[in-house]
Amino acid sequence: MKSLRPLLLQGLLTLAVGMGSTGAQAGNQQYEPLAASVQAALHAAVADQAPLDPSFQRSPERARWLAEMSNRLARRIPDEAYRSELLRAVHYEATRAGLDPQLVLGLIQVESGFKKYALSTAGARGYMQVMPFWTKLIGNEESNLFHMRTNLRFGCTILRHYLDIEKGDLFRALGRYNGSLGKAEYPNLVRAAWERNWSYPANLRLAQN
Repeated sequence: MKSLRPLLLQGLLTLAVGMGSTGAQAGNQQYEPLAASVQAALHAAVADQAPLDPSFQRSPERARWLAEMSNRLARRIPDEAYRSELLRAVHYEATRAGLDPQLVLGLIQVESGFKKYALSTAGARGYMQVMPFWTKLIGNEESNLFHMRTNLRFGCTILRHYLDIEKGDLFRALGRYNGSLGKAEYPNLVRAAWERNWSYPANLRLAQN
């Protein structure tokens, strides 16, 4: 995986932290026709409704991760039970898609400020600000983008798809996710949120390409 390009402006680090509670950088993924094989693969990816990985109960390391991330997220989501549910779901869906869970937390911070019912002016919905056209393209009529697991499943699957298109270039994949391909502001904001607020010593890094 290529690393993100250096931050162009030091001020973006501060901006990313401040914008996390506003959702001001809500996504606007652009509709692009998909090859039938790609569409089928993405549909299969979002259709799998396996239960959450129970390994948090068996793994001391994952339990420590959950406790640490829960502490960091507490000021945004005071309800401990709901916070734990969200973090478990983020970890599961990110890992399932081959993404770093901390990267996904940074993206959610920038996209929606951890607001479940966030709605952008472009119509993007939920934690990961997924555009509704994706439900018709790879989901079904019952896909509810305000449902926690559904939103995270779609968001992580879409980001993984963009990473594959860009051959592992996270800078460009994030640009696609936000509908701002080639512009530095959004990828830099996500990186700043990720590194400042969600980095973790034992995090699961993206596979190197």
